[in-house]
Amino acid sequence: MPALVDAKRAHAAGVQRLLESYRAVPDGAPIRLAKPTSNLFRARAKNTVPGLDTSGLTGVIAIDEEARTADVAGMCTYDDLVAQALPHGLAPLVVPQLKTITLGGAVTGLGIESTSFRNGLPHESVREMDILTGTGEVLTVSPTEHADLYRAFPNSYGTLGYAVRLRIELEPVKPFVALSHLRFHSLVDLIRAMHGIIETGMFDGDVVDYLDGVVFNAAESYLCLGRKTSAPGPVSDYTGQQIYYRSIQHDSGVTDDRLTIHDYLWRWDTDWFWCSEAFGAQNPRVRRLWPQRYRRSSVYGKLMKYEQRFHIGDRIEKLAGRPPRERVVQDIEVPIERCAEFLDWFLDTVPITPVWLCPLRLQDDTGWPLYPIGPRQNYVNVGFWSTVPVGSTAGATNRLIERAVRDFDGHKSLYSDSYYSRAEFDELYGGENYRAVKNRYDPDSRLLDLYAKAVQRR
Repeated sequence: MPALVDAKRAHAAGVQRLLESYRAVPDGAPIRLAKPTSNLFRARAKNTVPGLDTSGLTGVIAIDEEARTADVAGMCTYDDLVAQALPHGLAPLVVPQLKTITLGGAVTGLGIESTSFRNGLPHESVREMDILTGTGEVLTVSPTEHADLYRAFPNSYGTLGYAVRLRIELEPVKPFVALSHLRFHSLVDLIRAMHGIIETGMFDGDVVDYLDGVVFNAAESYLCLGRKTSAPGPVSDYTGQQIYYRSIQHDSGVTDDRLTIHDYLWRWDTDWFWCSEAFGAQNPRVRRLWPQRYRRSSVYGKLMKYEQRFHIGDRIEKLAGRPPRERVVQDIEVPIERCAEFLDWFLDTVPITPVWLCPLRLQDDTGWPLYPIGPRQNYVNVGFWSTVPVGSTAGATNRLIERAVRDFDGHKSLYSDSYYSRAEFDELYGGENYRAVKNRYDPDSRLLDLYAKAVQRR
């Protein structure tokens, strides 16, 4: 009980510091957060106005084991929440792949993982939030209280307010995850198998608790099935010299593996999926010298930001006599019925592999207006993160992908580069609803506009 009291006091003090920093921002100046990390992958204009002080909003406030809920500060990372929830045999319903993703960030900017085929997206497990709005008020929002803000908050990227506290649902987990990696030689066969698992929650008579996949090429793709288990036995370790995504590959049939629940939740973080290869971290000689504590997404993210700042990649390409490259870092969702078609188009058009697949099904019947994919419908998130040769216009490949995603009845996340016109953006991301909520909770536009932030990079 004393620890709980201390956590609540610390959070209250953090909220007070946040409000004091809000009041210190000059009238008319834009409101932004001051935070040490970000999982956005788009350049932003420099800002000379001090950001809001979030230093006291990083902790877990309370875990209610009986109710299976957690109260957390908005800047609490999933890494910290998982560390406190697992000893209770609990975990968030969806744990995004990277340790530094915050609870507030995953809700306002969307998140996804291998439980999303049965649990939807992170914001669907939020029972209530305290949100700092553009007027400087902290409002408690829920499905029944300020419901318009509650519904519009997901995919608003801080332009309708900032989550100060969230109460989220947790689910029981077991100490281990038993994995089965299914090899497919046809994308149509893979998607058919994925669809069946989503509909039944089963494969070959066994319950499937976790589901994602990897496409290496049109003739080599995998579904990765996970099952909660308490059965003791040896486990693999992909935080050292072995690399998780390479362990998936095999010639045919099914291979099995086991991880602790902790290592399963963070299996993609050690090598940032496969993107650590760009920094040499998968070279066996380099890997032996690279300290294990620095093999994590937060370190690669910092290295990437240095690369962007100093244009290191373009300089290397120039020295080699090659043109600069365009960054293509995107996650998109397409209806599962169109997924094989989209993958065929992508593999024929965009020179990027591997590609991540993560099925999802929204659990809420009402829907979320700023990311209007259909409730109770099956979608597949397709993630691809690399560079390609520059085209004849700025963002040529990203623009091509945007058009294709629309053609395949899909949507794309806004954490990276976007090139939509204002009219297209409003059509795709609930512009009319957004403006109504914006006018109500940020009438003086102290917070940025979503289009300005996502497309104009302000």
